[in-house]
Amino acid sequence: MPFLAIEASSEYLSFAINTPSGIVSREWLAGQKQSEVTLPYLQTFLNECGLTMRDIEGIAYPSGPGSFTGLRIGCGITQGLAFARNIPVVGISTLLAIAQASGAIRVVSCLDARMNQVYFSAFENRNGQWHTVIDALVCNPEDVPLPDGDGYTGVGNGFSAYQAALDARLGTKISTVKPDLYPHATQLLTLALPHFAAGEGLAADQAQLVYLRDKVALKTHERVQK
Repeated sequence: MPFLAIEASSEYLSFAINTPSGIVSREWLAGQKQSEVTLPYLQTFLNECGLTMRDIEGIAYPSGPGSFTGLRIGCGITQGLAFARNIPVVGISTLLAIAQASGAIRVVSCLDARMNQVYFSAFENRNGQWHTVIDALVCNPEDVPLPDGDGYTGVGNGFSAYQAALDARLGTKISTVKPDLYPHATQLLTLALPHFAAGEGLAADQAQLVYLRDKVALKTHERVQK
């Protein structure tokens, strides 16, 4: 029973499908061209796997936070494909996905949110289950909340974009930093499969995104009023 994951929240576009021998995936550097290349690359990936969308039983997608455009593209394509097949969808946090990729027990996930801010959350893996230590939020890097305890692994490009501010704020809370980790379809699918197995998938029209910011830009008349 194959399930598909689509990850388009960063400049890297990736897909993953579970098979009897494990999860297989494919990745491309898409830059800002996700809207142009997602469907053609997905078709290429399915062909390589010897599958069609008729074989797919559900789709996992990144629910955010992340690139506004990339998230909308990933969610929109997921909804369209799932609606056509009448199959369920599961949204997975991008911050949790990079925590999963770390292989660590305690993780602080931090993605560059632009505008001199970061998307931030903290997790702990207990007996194979992830628990949220700090809920996802957007804030200045010097204002990130401090998780309880220490020995956390810092992951995500927020640690490369704002290294000095985060080092000063988090101090000894962080024992290791892996700034090169980014959301990938393999982790999305790994995290989504238990939800599909438990019948927790949603209808396509119920797919939602987590933006954290109310607005990413002001309209012209709002800038004038400022």
